[in-house]
Amino acid sequence: MTPGELVEKWVKTFNSADALALSNLYHENAINHQVNSDPVEGRQNIRQMFSEEFSKAEMVCQVENIFEDGDWAILEWKDPLGLRGCGFFKIKNDQIIFQRGYWDKLSFLRLHDLPIPRD
Repeated sequence: MTPGELVEKWVKTFNSADALALSNLYHENAINHQVNSDPVEGRQNIRQMFSEEFSKAEMVCQVENIFEDGDWAILEWKDPLGLRGCGFFKIKNDQIIFQRGYWDKLSFLRLHDLPIPRD
């Protein structure tokens, strides 16, 4: 599977809100770093992160573009509510070993009518 094909599978699985199936696309020691949060390390922790996020809001990822460069796939996405972002996925042996995502957390919280943390 090419990196782009794996990211297409990731999007389909993400849109099904199946945290277990989604986490199984990651290597056991993968890192998922959404830049508005601390990095999440390990498949079990990534599964927990997705479980928590899917319980808070209905999220839909619509592909705008997928680019490939060697072991990397880059996803440019939007959602039906107007949020946009991008993700960078490093793939090795048909598993995600590293992911970094860029999106506006404040806009996400407002769009989903979720509480805004006050630090």
